Amino acid sequence: MKTILKNFLIQYYPLLSVLIGFLLVAFSAGPFTNSDTDWEIDAVSGVLKTGLPLANGSYLMDQPPIGFYLQAAFAKGVGGLSIANGTVLVTLMGLGCVALVYVIGQISYNRITGFFAALIFAFSPWHLIMSRTFLIDLPCLFFSLLTVLVGLYAIKRTSLKLVLVAALIFAVAFSTKLYAVYSLIPLLAAFLYYRPKRVKSMLLWLVVFLIPVLVSAYLWYDVVNHVGILSILRHPDFYSPMPTGIRPTVFFVWNFLVSYSLGWFFIDALMFSLLLVLLQRNLLQDFKFFDTASVAVVLSVIGINVLLGVVLDLKSPFLNAFKYDYQTLPYLCLLIGALISKSVVILKASRSMSKFRKAAFATAGVAGFGLFAAALYSNIHSFHMYSTWTYILFKVEPTATAGYNLFSSTPILQNSPQMYMQLLGYALAVTGVLWIGRHKIADLMVGRAKLR
Repeated sequence: MKTILKNFLIQYYPLLSVLIGFLLVAFSAGPFTNSDTDWEIDAVSGVLKTGLPLANGSYLMDQPPIGFYLQAAFAKGVGGLSIANGTVLVTLMGLGCVALVYVIGQISYNRITGFFAALIFAFSPWHLIMSRTFLIDLPCLFFSLLTVLVGLYAIKRTSLKLVLVAALIFAVAFSTKLYAVYSLIPLLAAFLYYRPKRVKSMLLWLVVFLIPVLVSAYLWYDVVNHVGILSILRHPDFYSPMPTGIRPTVFFVWNFLVSYSLGWFFIDALMFSLLLVLLQRNLLQDFKFFDTASVAVVLSVIGINVLLGVVLDLKSPFLNAFKYDYQTLPYLCLLIGALISKSVVILKASRSMSKFRKAAFATAGVAGFGLFAAALYSNIHSFHMYSTWTYILFKVEPTATAGYNLFSSTPILQNSPQMYMQLLGYALAVTGVLWIGRHKIADLMVGRAKLR
């Protein structure tokens, strides 16, 4: 038994340190509230009272229903509905997202990438705040990532049964929030990359995958609501105009990402990770496929947000970049997590090069580690700062007060138990980094580093 436990800790301690650290940091802050959380908890109350997500007693929520029914079931299980109780479920699903990022990174790149992607995702202020907010956006991301994970396994193993499982999970994700559609991008990329050789198999997979989501959408929109599936396109987000006096620019998403959600160090690490692949395509060819798929997801999400907010001049996509672009975060973190693995490969390759190339490659490898560390520290600093505030505004334009706002009735105070709880969470995650790097550092010193 001791041997089994020892082997388990040797293999999984780094991940456990991040997961436990995430819970400590997340529960040290929030919950965060605003008018959206009020609407959603009212809808869950409607489920408990009438069986339908009715807000204000009679308004049927204009969102898919699964998230509200999950919260209603959880409320029954814990003995009551409240913002605090409901946020616990969201936080636990946020924990699940961290684990899913780890596994997706492991099967798409390698274990090192999976760990560091999960690490920077877990302590992203964007994810931590979303994990402590009573919204259906995070449950949607959880089911979306689970769809991607099972779908990747299905494609790689050519398993029709797993395709069906992925299809069922996608139906749940799509029935939680429509943002789940973005999970189809990496799956489509993987399908084209590892595609079945026979056309009949391709068509069968497509049919099997589409049936559950079409059936679930039909049941909710036609049978229950009697409004038709096409009512999805009549969601208020798609026709509510921009308020008078606000002129959005095409850089509003960039402003939000740089100033409030990611930060410059994160962006620098991301750009450097992509630059390495572009400049060393042969050396880093194992990274090209999922790097490309991740970039496709990020550009699609941001492109649609800009289209809706700027070209169509719609209010919600512009003001709510905090929610609209959240689906990009796991893929951005996978790209940055891969920077560590790329740096290891480059440092190893530098050992057999001439003096000048050796110096250049060694500098690039060390820079990769440095940029990741800076991005992680920036994440930690930003969330610590946000957790001490009673009001947060995620602005989308630097010269205007437009954006997504959140309130906290329990900000962290200096030398409070919550402060030490947060610091303990960060320290625990650092031990995971030291554990996973205990042999890598020594191996790099003698040029033997390998990715596992």
